[in-house]
Amino acid sequence: MHAATERLLRHFLEGVQPAVPLVALWAHGSLAAGDYQEERSDLDLIAVLDTPATMDHWRRIKAVHRRIRLPLADRLHCSYLARQELEDLSAEHITWAFGQIFRRPVTAVTRRELHEGARVLYGPPPAELLPPVSDEELARFVRADLRDYWLVKAQERRRWLKDIWVDLGMVTVARATVTLREGRLINKREALDVLADLGAPEQVVADIRARRYGTPAPVLSRFRRGRLARAFVRSAIRRALA
Repeated sequence: MHAATERLLRHFLEGVQPAVPLVALWAHGSLAAGDYQEERSDLDLIAVLDTPATMDHWRRIKAVHRRIRLPLADRLHCSYLARQELEDLSAEHITWAFGQIFRRPVTAVTRRELHEGARVLYGPPPAELLPPVSDEELARFVRADLRDYWLVKAQERRRWLKDIWVDLGMVTVARATVTLREGRLINKREALDVLADLGAPEQVVADIRARRYGTPAPVLSRFRRGRLARAFVRSAIRRALA
């Protein structure tokens, strides 16, 4: 059991219910996929609202998140979708993440995750509200994400000195490759196993695994790790898109 996580989720639900016209609250990502690591994983949530958010709702959402003083609160991210916009894959929704509020779409991958195994925290399950994502829509998004985002980021050297870019870049490429090949989603633990089959540098994979699961970490400088990760990500993306 993850006591701190459960306490935070209960506290958040109690705070957000009176602040917005809440229809449903779902968790996706690691928390729903069975690969959640307390104090290491993010808490990825989706809130469905009965009406489009007003400026007053924006203020209330910010206040709810800023008032949370519990452990792990900085890892709680939530997107707020009006039920009238659920069919629009391109719509940008109010999102609280990384200590700030902004708008961004809820991707085809997230929508597929919700249908395949969301954890329902409040209201009806995704199948009763959220339109399904077709295999074609999923593959189209994954290809665009690799080509237009990750391949561009892989040209920049400095960002790959940071843990988050190495971890997320390597894992994302592995998960995307499986989705494009087999049409299914895998979690982060499975992605680390797939990386070995894709020819990823063993030391970099071990480095990521150590941060996520507390296994022994290899001796690897940030410069060498970043160079190896960036080179692998670029080559793996080109293979996946070929």
